[in-house]
Amino acid sequence: MVSPWNYPLSLAAAEVLPALMAGNAVVHRPDPADPASVEGETMSNQPGSSTAAEPDQPEVVDATPAVGRPEYAPGALPLALLSIAWLAAMLWSTREAITSTAAGVTAISLSAYALPGVITAALVTGATVALAATNRLGRVTLRFLATVGTGLLVGLVAAVAINLTYADNATTNTIAGTTAAAAVIGGAAAGARQARVVAAIAAATLAAQVFVVLFSRARDPLSDLFGAGETQQSVLDAAKWVSRTESLLAGLIAGLVAYLYLAWSRRRAERRHGAAGPLRWPAYLVAGAGAGLLLLLTEVIIRVGGRGLLDLAAALSEADQVAQTALGTSRVDNAIWLLFVGALTTLIAFGRTLGPRPVEEDEPAS
Repeated sequence: MVSPWNYPLSLAAAEVLPALMAGNAVVHRPDPADPASVEGETMSNQPGSSTAAEPDQPEVVDATPAVGRPEYAPGALPLALLSIAWLAAMLWSTREAITSTAAGVTAISLSAYALPGVITAALVTGATVALAATNRLGRVTLRFLATVGTGLLVGLVAAVAINLTYADNATTNTIAGTTAAAAVIGGAAAGARQARVVAAIAAATLAAQVFVVLFSRARDPLSDLFGAGETQQSVLDAAKWVSRTESLLAGLIAGLVAYLYLAWSRRRAERRHGAAGPLRWPAYLVAGAGAGLLLLLTEVIIRVGGRGLLDLAAALSEADQVAQTALGTSRVDNAIWLLFVGALTTLIAFGRTLGPRPVEEDEPAS
């Protein structure tokens, strides 16, 4: 008779550990009183045997998103609320500038000057509201259709608000139409699978736009610092350096905000689900450059949808024509600066998080 205390420890471990790892497996030990069962169990565990027992493997739970499934963008609702407030502020300030008694015949010029800010705010608002509305949808086609519909709804609401609060003229219709188109384009962009990248671009653009408004208070002191004097050439040179400084700082802010959002979204996904889909460096590159790309897209929308307003403003006088040309060139230059500086900043911030690659030891030759 074989005593249970003499049961081989290695065989017990081979049976108990897989059962513990599997969770609900039941361990069947051979009856020590039955030599046939002991012999049969020993034979079945021999390597190569047709009846060899295969230990149960633990089931690995993958918390990463399925292939082709759109990502979840955390913080989409606060971003949507901030962007709505920003769009409302831009529309209100534009209306106040146009309807002010001091504007007079320059209302068209002021409308053309304020149009880029309104279009950029509409792009961001369409994207963020669409993200917040469709964040839980998992099917790609359904989500894209929903984001486009949400952007269309945002555009219609903005257009109706403009027509109700602005003067009824061709200028108002141009602003309303281009704003609605920008919101639809922003909503369509939110249907991309990389939702975290879209949200990072929206957050970076909002931060850059708020900085530009705050920076306006420092333009005059900086102009004096850069040598603005009595001559027109000195004023133009100083204004150029002020614009480059603004673009450089806005690009740094946009790049940092984009990186911080992506890093925060991954940490939050890891806390909630235990894992997060990794983003490679191209995603960080696009997120950092996104604010500049959005400004370039704004310029395209303005020159297509707002062409009539720009031509009308340029036809007022020769000085207005020169001013509109200079403003268009300055907007493109600022967008390019923002694009490259933001992308470089995000890549540098992402690169600093990468550790050294592990060195593989060479195997000794046999």
